[in-house]
Amino acid sequence: MLTKQQIHHLKQILTQEKNDIEKRLKENNQFDLNKGHAHESVGELSSYDNHPADEASELFERQKDVALNEHEGEYLKSIYNALLAIEKGTYGKCVICGKDIPYERLEAIPTTIYCKEHSPDKVTSKDRPVEEDVLMTPYGKFNFDVSRDEGITFDAEDSWQEVASWGTSDSPQDYLEQIEHYNDVNIEPNENLGYVEDYENFSAVDLYGKPINIYPTKQHEKYEELLDEEGTMTIFGDLPGNEKDPYVDE
Repeated sequence: MLTKQQIHHLKQILTQEKNDIEKRLKENNQFDLNKGHAHESVGELSSYDNHPADEASELFERQKDVALNEHEGEYLKSIYNALLAIEKGTYGKCVICGKDIPYERLEAIPTTIYCKEHSPDKVTSKDRPVEEDVLMTPYGKFNFDVSRDEGITFDAEDSWQEVASWGTSDSPQDYLEQIEHYNDVNIEPNENLGYVEDYENFSAVDLYGKPINIYPTKQHEKYEELLDEEGTMTIFGDLPGNEKDPYVDE
């Protein structure tokens, strides 16, 4: 059972905390959330001329302000509930079981109206980030697409590479290594998409692997130049130039 002196002391602490929070929220204009748009808090008129990284930074700061404002609001609400309990004469008793709350606990947490056994803060939240609802199979396995167990498929990484090949907001200055062309500012820009070996992009075979035709493309020319530079007829390097013998005996 709390004495009148103890209750008076705790009430003073709660009242001071309430005044400090209300003054702070008034001075910072609710963390600038009372303004019409996030741009107003940073002095921007539009998003169009901003780099996506700058927009992301501003979005992060805005989300942080929302979180801080909610935290202050919840704490202020708990102060109001404690002061209301003092006025009703129920302060110091658990609202769940009605048992006396030890003074040591109230001195450490003046806003509490629960005993230790019924404190809602004991419950560990099982909530997961909302992003996990959309990052499911197959795109949820983005970091594991190179796993040997996955097999060779057109996976999430390939999807992003295909989209990024049409251009991203990145520029050569955003990379540690030297980038000479804007077409190279994406993940593995030289990786083949839709085929494995270079010659598969210009050659055609039948169901049994018998060559049918060779299409004279720029890829074919580059491939021939590469073989000529290496002095070989194949990428395997097992046949010298102008070799006449077949690979296998028929």
